[in-house]
Amino acid sequence: MKRIALFPGSFDPFTAGHLNILKRALTMFDEVVVAAGVNQDKRGFFDMDSRLEIIRQATKGMEGVSCIKYDGLTVDLCREMGIRHIVRGVRNMIDFETERSVADANRRLAPEIETIIIPTAQEFAHISSSAVRDILRHGGDTGLFLSEGVVLPPRNA
Repeated sequence: MKRIALFPGSFDPFTAGHLNILKRALTMFDEVVVAAGVNQDKRGFFDMDSRLEIIRQATKGMEGVSCIKYDGLTVDLCREMGIRHIVRGVRNMIDFETERSVADANRRLAPEIETIIIPTAQEFAHISSSAVRDILRHGGDTGLFLSEGVVLPPRNA
């Protein structure tokens, strides 16, 4: 039986830090589904099709990786897909506390689904999607923050 995990997030955009978490998750799971979700609390910088394209570029040639979009509760998506593990990455203790709270809520909603929290490698701890968006807004070079080979699509203003 294949071990499959869901790696959910808004991924606006998918960064080198996200890729680090994904690669490490693949050492534990046969397949990882990267699920780009709609976060109702955030106004998207890139539209959903652009986010998915960035993820596809970043994961090109990687075995065991697929990407999808979704809207709704993560645990509902897991149940629909028969997935029993959620992977989340953290950069620091603030991220950890947030992710632990979400994991606790998900466990209450779906006790059969377990969350695996993976701390990012130190060299990626400074990278956040919000920092990348800020660099983009000001015309800076995001090359050090995105995965090799990613060409950002034009964004909808």
